[in-house]
Amino acid sequence: MDPVEIDPFSLFVAFMFLALLILALLVLAAIAYTAFRLRQIHAEYEADGAFADFDGVRLHYHFFPAAAAGSAAPTLVFIHGASGNAYDQMLAFSERFAGAYALLFVDRPGLGFSGRDMRGHASPRAQAELIKRLLKQLEIDRCIVIGHSLGASVTAALGLIDPERVKGLVFLAPATHPWPGGVNWYYSVASWPLIGRLFCWTLTLPVAERLMEKSITRVFEPSPAPDGYAAAIKAPLLFRPHSFRANAMDIARLKPHLVEQSELYPDLLQPTVVITGSEDTVVWPSIHSEGLVRDLPNARLVVLDGTGHMPHHSDGPHVAAEIEKLVKDVNDAAGRFLLETQQTPEPT
Repeated sequence: MDPVEIDPFSLFVAFMFLALLILALLVLAAIAYTAFRLRQIHAEYEADGAFADFDGVRLHYHFFPAAAAGSAAPTLVFIHGASGNAYDQMLAFSERFAGAYALLFVDRPGLGFSGRDMRGHASPRAQAELIKRLLKQLEIDRCIVIGHSLGASVTAALGLIDPERVKGLVFLAPATHPWPGGVNWYYSVASWPLIGRLFCWTLTLPVAERLMEKSITRVFEPSPAPDGYAAAIKAPLLFRPHSFRANAMDIARLKPHLVEQSELYPDLLQPTVVITGSEDTVVWPSIHSEGLVRDLPNARLVVLDGTGHMPHHSDGPHVAAEIEKLVKDVNDAAGRFLLETQQTPEPT
């Protein structure tokens, strides 16, 4: 019997078909796992704050009123950074400031339990516009805004678009200026129109779950993270495809927005404190923190020795004291303005 000749091209086609079949099965398995975990996450974590609806976008927030003795002070508005939600700053500040001031903690669009127009809310200014509408709805007329990391860029934008309401600014380990280089590749991929969606529905959730503890350790270095930190901030909320993609889009598109926004920083006339850790390796204090002090007319810099990117946790008492100093400065300035107004004679 003559040996059967195998056509090389047919063999190649068969191999490619088998490879594509295996790849398709792996993709379907990853999507199925993501859908399964997504249902579990939604069942395990439920929103426990309030919602405000703006043009179909729901913002999730927690508002804690001040006791009567502290009601004259401006409301403290907290804006969290990338890869997180409002529970991070609630963990650091809610008990520390309870009753002394009115406190507002906001999930930025697309993160935590807040909704989002995926592309329309990918800039600091667009997110600040939503938060401005929330402040107006809650009838918050005087506030100090505290922004961490990427949230500091939203804080700056809010100070620029609503200076009558925003009386003071606090920047914690800020990301506010353009920097050399880009961002991690997976943020860029996740932000792409079609491939990004597939990426977020297949790889990000299973990989992120396994790297979560390592990532938290890196962000807090050289200090340890608080015990139970991941559970306290409901960290798996970030791994949902929609949230991971929103977070990636914020990060991947931040730099070009900051090129334009940073040109406006000299217009931020509010009293400001910039707090950074000497050991921050997530953002560059020499670019962002020192840049703010250079660009803002009324900013002062506080450097916390031995602290990394999470000063509100690693050195909470010091950060809280600086915020309270700023509250006093804002109240003193308001008192002087009122006194000057009362002493100015009316024109005859």
